[in-house]
Amino acid sequence: MSRSQRSRSPYYFFVREHLPLLRQRGLPVSRVSDGIPHLSQEWALLTKEEKMVYAEKALKWKEKKSLQAAAKEGPKNPVPAHVTTETYRVTSLLDASAISWMSDQAVVADIFYFLDIYSHGKLPSHCDQRFLPCEIGCVKYSLKEGIMADFHHFIDAEVPPLGFRYHCQAASDATHKIPLSGFCLSRTCYPVVIRELLKFAQPAGGACPRFYCKSDGRFRISWCLERMARVAGVWRSLELLTVEDLVIKLHQKECQKEPSNAWVFRELNVVLWDFSSNTRCKWHEENDILYCALASCKKMAYCISRSFAGSYGVSLTAAHLPLEDLYFRFSHNLRQLILDAARFQEMKARGSGRGKCILSPSRVQDLVPSRCDSSLLLKMSSYGTSITRGRGVTRWLENTRDLSSSFSH
Repeated sequence: MSRSQRSRSPYYFFVREHLPLLRQRGLPVSRVSDGIPHLSQEWALLTKEEKMVYAEKALKWKEKKSLQAAAKEGPKNPVPAHVTTETYRVTSLLDASAISWMSDQAVVADIFYFLDIYSHGKLPSHCDQRFLPCEIGCVKYSLKEGIMADFHHFIDAEVPPLGFRYHCQAASDATHKIPLSGFCLSRTCYPVVIRELLKFAQPAGGACPRFYCKSDGRFRISWCLERMARVAGVWRSLELLTVEDLVIKLHQKECQKEPSNAWVFRELNVVLWDFSSNTRCKWHEENDILYCALASCKKMAYCISRSFAGSYGVSLTAAHLPLEDLYFRFSHNLRQLILDAARFQEMKARGSGRGKCILSPSRVQDLVPSRCDSSLLLKMSSYGTSITRGRGVTRWLENTRDLSSSFSH
């Protein structure tokens, strides 16, 4: 093997990518070595994040060559099995027994990290790339303080395997709608994402970060974390639990009995805050797209706040729930919307009078149920004007007043 093939730097991949541009300038460059003297200034102007993209390519190339060399020398120098299975492990999948508190005060003060990672679909098991992570969201939450901080990035995903590009784009179009290429917003490479996530989640005392996710996405999130950590060369351990186990433990400590699976599913899968303001990321909010990794994390926090804040004596604030939307969203986010034109006109006329009821934030907090009580939600229906965005029939109902005034002119 020649010297140029033994190691390839990030600058090598940068030059190789820009060879067509050099040829367009009329420069006689047929190989990467010919283009190296011509791009030094362009390389110096790149930001640290942009250079990390090429560093990632160089690391992948080095890993591939190392695996090929190990395969050739396998009979002479066998690699222990535990090295290949544990070297890159970044997550440990814990069960509910890992969650415990000494007192109610410990429950209220405990900090939880809710995490979700979206991918461009799921590839078959024979593919080395099972997922192509494209968006990550995480929130820092406690029952006492509510959502304390949030973390969000669009991820620079890997190139789909040959023949799977349409499969990946179709899966994206059906959910989060993040395109594989030509995305208008900047994306962050794997090493930057994983290091900033670890910097964001820093529990007291130097303990390992403990993240919670939904059970149906646990394998996807675990795989994506390990993939990004392997590329970044991060060896720190992360603990990944399911938010369903957290809800069960909180309910057991409060009621001394285990809740039903149906109740847990209902608590975590309500659509009450799907279109609440300050829930989705800016891009998904502006494009009115429901699926958003950051919104998925925030809705976990909202559901736990609504279910357990009253039981543990916590006063709800805007950090616990989107209170500016709460009064209006009880009728707009139910799974079924009942249309009654006569009743709507009556409620609209009544609401436009001087006796219109305006609730203060403290009064709105009193209306928050501690359980998912559908009868209470139906009693709180309102047809006031909402400052948030909806879609379909809900948006049409909110704009009816503007339409009627325009026709009158």
